[in-house]
Amino acid sequence: MEFPVRCFTCGAVIGDLWEKYKAGLEAKKPAEEVLDELGVDRYCCRRMFLGHVEGMEVIRKYGKM
Repeated sequence: MEFPVRCFTCGAVIGDLWEKYKAGLEAKKPAEEVLDELGVDRYCCRRMFLGHVEGMEVIRKYGKM
């Protein structure tokens, strides 16, 4: 699935931070540190990042898109 544009709980715009978050994780930084640097303070928004699973590659194997 694609990363949501807004937090499901509070409605804050977080979609623009996804690529920066992934880059921080690829740089071997802890997720907590990356989220702090991006200014994601609310626990509901942090949950959106920590709980997201990149599933489009898996889904694409089973059908034409």
